[in-house]
Amino acid sequence: MLEGKKTVGRGEFGRPVAQEWLLKRNCALSPRQVGFFYLTLVCVSLLIGTGFALFGAWLVLPFSGVEMIALGVALLIYARHSLDHERVVLNEEGLTVLTVDAGRTTVTRLNPSWVQVVVESGFRTVVFLREQGRRVAVGRHLDDAGRRRFAQELKRALAA
Repeated sequence: MLEGKKTVGRGEFGRPVAQEWLLKRNCALSPRQVGFFYLTLVCVSLLIGTGFALFGAWLVLPFSGVEMIALGVALLIYARHSLDHERVVLNEEGLTVLTVDAGRTTVTRLNPSWVQVVVESGFRTVVFLREQGRRVAVGRHLDDAGRRRFAQELKRALAA
């Protein structure tokens, strides 16, 4: 989801001092909400499994436990990546790309005078920022149209 371009302050001749793009996942639930949802499902599933076990169908309870473990693993993976995002900041210090992936943060600083914005089309559109042999992929949380729009905005900002 492209949060949009944010201009931070204006400098000489009304030009923006800094521009920032926030590219993040479109997740409906926060990690806390995922935990509450999972805890509720575990309680309901154990209640139903215990009810069946009391009436003699005791095999329902172990299968209910296996189901909750599988769901827990899937929700854990979802929760780890629900806060992933990319922040691209263009200011007087340079072009900074901050990437957060599963809680791991990577910061890449590039010289805006040398950066080329490259859009590679194929099965999936990919946007690369290239500078003196380095390549940084950005926009992985956007759809193809959003990546193209972001690349055009960034090219315009770098040219200004």
